[in-house]
Amino acid sequence: MLVTGGSGFIGSHLVEALLRRGDAVVVLDNLSTGRIANLDPVQRNPDFRFVHGSVLDELMVDELVHECDAVFHLAAAVGVRLIVEQPLRSFTTNIRGSEIILAAAHKYRRRIMLTSTSEIYGKNSAVPLREDADRVLGSPAVARWAYSTAKAVDEILAYVYHRERGLPTTVIRLFNTVGPRQSPAYGMVIPRLVRQAVAGEAMTVYGDGAQTRCFCHVGDVIDGMLRLFDNPAAIGEVFNLGSQEETSILDLANRIAAKTEASSEVQLIAYQDAYPVGFEDMRRRVPDTTKVETLTGWRVQRTLDDILNEAIAEARAEQAAAVIPG
Repeated sequence: MLVTGGSGFIGSHLVEALLRRGDAVVVLDNLSTGRIANLDPVQRNPDFRFVHGSVLDELMVDELVHECDAVFHLAAAVGVRLIVEQPLRSFTTNIRGSEIILAAAHKYRRRIMLTSTSEIYGKNSAVPLREDADRVLGSPAVARWAYSTAKAVDEILAYVYHRERGLPTTVIRLFNTVGPRQSPAYGMVIPRLVRQAVAGEAMTVYGDGAQTRCFCHVGDVIDGMLRLFDNPAAIGEVFNLGSQEETSILDLANRIAAKTEASSEVQLIAYQDAYPVGFEDMRRRVPDTTKVETLTGWRVQRTLDDILNEAIAEARAEQAAAVIPG
């Protein structure tokens, strides 16, 4: 199995799951946002190989897709902050990288799963969002919608390769995946709030905090990905993967504060003070997961409380490890 972006948060968990079930895995990653340390648990596995390189390197991609039997394409510019601060890099990496991967998969007739995002739906607040829901976007000048558009182009490429050329593709749309190894960088809200609380710092919530999200544990997401990858009926289709346990960001911060018994205050920060020009938010983001549940029997197993307890334990372990004796 070739996993692009395999040193990232989600990718590294996928790599572990593939190895556990007996697959050999090759990871292609340029380590721009991923961390090689994420792959420490598998480095000694004889069925694992890491290749430091970019999905924009056509010759390297061609060689790796040729030697592998299937592809999980996760490599992408991710995270709200990175997307807003580096829109050109995000836009070109996401579109061109997918073009190169899909062309190589077509050349060698490889099964491919492409990871997309709930950002596809834009400002559509008619929740829960089904896979055939309309996209509601703002101005192309707003960087966030440029990212949504780039991922839509990725999806369109996957669809047309399947319809016109018979490439076995499956697209999954992820809704706020969280869990161990997720970095607080790039705008990831749970790791940031948890680390602020554990450190006794002010917990920063952007906007009025009334915007809602549904957080899904990475273990549940990987389970869904593999069920879909293994199911022939998923070929040529798109699926939402996410939790339906909705919470506002302000409630999330208060919940973390209570769990950590933190003395930290929750501080509201206006979007214009938190992000450069080019940021726009959406109020709700809730997936309809009927399609994946019906096809595979997949269900979310971990609650938001489970997720927060694990994140707090991880942050406290990091904090303890950072204390130098004497």
